[in-house]
Amino acid sequence: MDTTEIDAGDGADKRAQSRAIYKGSQPRGCLSTELFAWKIQFFGFDMDYTLAVYKSPQMECMTFGLIVERMISIDVNPDEFASFEYNPIFPVRGLWFDYVYGNLLKVDGFGNILVAVHGFISLLQQKSKSFIQTIACVVDYFDRSTEYQKTSDQTGVKSGEVVMSYKSIFQDIRSAVDWVHFDSDMKKNILGNLEHYVEKDERIVQLLLQLRQSGRKTFLLTNSEYSYTNGVMTYLLGTDWTSFFDITVVDARKPLWFAEGTVFREVNIQTGALKIGIHTGPLRKGIVYAGGSCDSFRRLVKARGKDGCALCWRSHFRRRFEVQKSPRWRTFLVVPELEHELTVWTDRRPLFEKLRELDSLMADIYKNLDGSTKDKPRITNVLDSIRSVTYEMDQEYGVIGSLFRSGSRTTFFASQVERYADLYASSCYNLVHYPTFYFFRSPMTLMPHESTVDHYSTMRNKAEFVHQNSIGQQVRGWNMKMKKSQTFCFEEEDDDTPPLIPTMNEKTPDIIGLNSTDVIVPTPSYVEEEEH
Repeated sequence: MDTTEIDAGDGADKRAQSRAIYKGSQPRGCLSTELFAWKIQFFGFDMDYTLAVYKSPQMECMTFGLIVERMISIDVNPDEFASFEYNPIFPVRGLWFDYVYGNLLKVDGFGNILVAVHGFISLLQQKSKSFIQTIACVVDYFDRSTEYQKTSDQTGVKSGEVVMSYKSIFQDIRSAVDWVHFDSDMKKNILGNLEHYVEKDERIVQLLLQLRQSGRKTFLLTNSEYSYTNGVMTYLLGTDWTSFFDITVVDARKPLWFAEGTVFREVNIQTGALKIGIHTGPLRKGIVYAGGSCDSFRRLVKARGKDGCALCWRSHFRRRFEVQKSPRWRTFLVVPELEHELTVWTDRRPLFEKLRELDSLMADIYKNLDGSTKDKPRITNVLDSIRSVTYEMDQEYGVIGSLFRSGSRTTFFASQVERYADLYASSCYNLVHYPTFYFFRSPMTLMPHESTVDHYSTMRNKAEFVHQNSIGQQVRGWNMKMKKSQTFCFEEEDDDTPPLIPTMNEKTPDIIGLNSTDVIVPTPSYVEEEEH
């Protein structure tokens, strides 16, 4: 096989300089999927955790307490559970639960374990959110209790003839969580003290009016029933809250809504009851509908084109799969944790720089080795340093670390964000900082072989074969002979010209003045076939 030499020269310095210039030109830190905002005609919003931002940790403490109460009400669970307290520094979203051995796992995009805890004990350290913490509390309790012992196969605990597998413990907690959300007084508690549980962001009016003034349609799509939706939205927008939306849908039953769904029915806003019969006509402003489906919605609103609708929400990724089946929907994922993630990213810069230095040191150790090398290099100290820095970095985020990474490796949650979210940000209200004709575009995503060899390197072929012309020159010459037009580029469609936008009274905010938490992050794109 032919070999190739690489002459890096001063490429590293030039590359660092070019990166600095690039960052300086992008103060908002936008990465991106290709998304032409002017093509979106319908902007949809979920209510819970999107337009209605619940205060943390107040919301988690309340739901955690209700879950624990429900667990105690199950006869098999001891009253000692009442001593459990919610600790906001422990849980993080995106974890996996190993219900065979009772471990909480944070994994990367390939399923490799990054962090593992059993109860509150870190397994990886020994060897070298409300739902999540409830699992940890319960597992930790049974492991520490003198009344229970581990089963011989380590898959549960037992007391006398009573055996509880970690799978059954998980199922009990899952059942308790469902009961709290559907049958408990949780929503009654929230409506009784909205100021304590719900953030009131004045940008909600600015965002909805901004979209309306640009000629866009807005709709509310929530799983919550009308009575609860009405209480929360009245708190946020006033009694005429439905006037801010062209279409209002409650009891949507996502993710079923994106699959077969149900039928649309009108809601009696006086009683909250559903009216008799199926709604088949146009969806009208001021009328509240329940149920429905994605296909019915698009048909009734006559949405056209691949990018006709966009939906902003904070959701579990099991719903992403359903949205992905509908190629005409774009998704904006709300990730509130981004504010803390970006704070650590900037405030703890020395830790990230130290990790990069260690990665470079590891590369230098192996740089001059080849197939004839017999002596294995000593890397124990470097590996220990990498583990130490990674652990220190993780602790800045919380007990289980960052939502998006562990050291230099990204999590499964991060890979899901890149795959299923077209855009993501800490709040849907970040949209107020972008004109509705904005073109969201991600920077080039480098493959590993591209990230290790920069453009300033010189590639010298051992066979000393020299191209008289570059491949690009040959292809252009061939195209001239064949009289072919330029190859179509997905990213630069000729007909993607933004429509004329009505002049806004307010001046568009200066890019430089935005806070880092105002960033909207478009994810790396996945090219889809155009509709025919």
